[in-house]
Amino acid sequence: MTDQTPIRSGGRAARRAARAKPLAAHMRPIRPGLEGGTYRPLSEAGVEAIHQAALEALEDIGLADAPPSGVDYLTAAGAVQGADGRIRFPRALVEDTLAKANRSVTFHARDPEHDLELSGTRVHYGTAGAAVHLVDVQDNSYRECTLQDLHDAARITDTLGNIHFLQRPMVARDITDNREMDLNTVYATAAGTMKHIGTSFTDPAFVKDALEMLHLIAGGEDKWRERPFMSNSNCFVVPPMKFATESCQVMEACIEGGMPVLLLSAGMAGATAPSTVAGAITQAVAECLAGLVYVNAVKPGHPVVFGTWPFGLDLRSGAMTGGSGEQALLTAGCAQMHHFYGLPGGAAGGIADAKMPDMQAGWEQMCSNVMAGLSGCNMIYEAAGMHASLLGFCHESLILGDDLIGQALRCVRGIEVNDETLALDQMREVCLGGPGHYLGTEGTLARMETDHVYPALANRSSPKEWDELGKPDLIKNATARKEAILGQRSRARFDPALDQKIRARFNIHLPA
Repeated sequence: MTDQTPIRSGGRAARRAARAKPLAAHMRPIRPGLEGGTYRPLSEAGVEAIHQAALEALEDIGLADAPPSGVDYLTAAGAVQGADGRIRFPRALVEDTLAKANRSVTFHARDPEHDLELSGTRVHYGTAGAAVHLVDVQDNSYRECTLQDLHDAARITDTLGNIHFLQRPMVARDITDNREMDLNTVYATAAGTMKHIGTSFTDPAFVKDALEMLHLIAGGEDKWRERPFMSNSNCFVVPPMKFATESCQVMEACIEGGMPVLLLSAGMAGATAPSTVAGAITQAVAECLAGLVYVNAVKPGHPVVFGTWPFGLDLRSGAMTGGSGEQALLTAGCAQMHHFYGLPGGAAGGIADAKMPDMQAGWEQMCSNVMAGLSGCNMIYEAAGMHASLLGFCHESLILGDDLIGQALRCVRGIEVNDETLALDQMREVCLGGPGHYLGTEGTLARMETDHVYPALANRSSPKEWDELGKPDLIKNATARKEAILGQRSRARFDPALDQKIRARFNIHLPA
């Protein structure tokens, strides 16, 4: 026994030291790409009914306002342009497109560690939106967003483990020229994060210049095409059932340039989409199926995300209800349709109608984020930082969202049942002559890091401890963390020679 004691003690000390180190990715309790899909709000019959209704809508109603180039692509693929100018989609054309569409898409990042595999029910959370205001928690006010705010959001996102990608969450209102705004958006986001980035363009003529910048950042066009780390978020439709002409031309230019595309249909239930949850999902599915045909007509097999984003509406006031239970159902139902088609898909979750990161924001953000994750949505956009029904973005809320999404991801992971987790051996050890509790046992210590998620900012202390700690305030702590992050040099910052080359070619508004 004496000879074994040092070994036992050393083993325990080694295990404690191992627990203090960051866990390997596959050992973490939560991580990008956890499998969801356990929550299915639609019955099998309901899924099939939505599918059939979407096919009927495409065949009978079709979509208006395709650009001439789109008409050429679509009719060459087998769509039919009627005398009324609308493009109609025979069922066989849609079914053939579905049969050959990509079942898996990789969204690359500048750092390969952050590559996202979009397939099946793998779940990823990130930002998105086009907020025009920044939320200032210091005085509970709103002001117009700037390019620096956008860059700061990218830098913060780069440090947050549960925010898996950055889609541009706000518009740089201090740049009035659309071309310069689009190009500076590319620069500010890419200089802020090594994760995958999504952006949009206001004019198809701007895509070529943006691609030139991306080629410089990637180290050449060949390297860009091999690993495109930025995707085009494309509102290719103006619901109900109309193509957005210029956005379609942007989409064509992005496809030609090797940029993945998010097909984004964002109808408003009760205004630009049917008021029922099932009807809004049906229209979004129909519109995105039309977009899928369009993309594959331009370039078969091009990487695309099926972006059904119907939003809720408060029919009493006409206000958007991004934080409602109906929004959570819309997103989860859309994810179920993505799985039915076997397509990589994205939808909106985590939006708060609340104006500040308060209790209302917490319940609104958690409700749809959990349901979206449980439904197995591949890309959950607008999951953190969004307030005032997408009009406001908050850096502190982005940081708090990292904690919130951590808890949502733990729900997505679910409950593992096996001989180890059933813990009968631990019960015997503790109850039959043991200490009568599980605190400090090897079984508890061995799994405390792999089974449990510990929030970075949420406070779990007792009221007495909380008082002794000076009554720490959640928002103030988030602000302190924001300032600490922004006080460090961004790892995504460009090499000085590359930065100089970019600035020589483009009018970059951020200071060097």
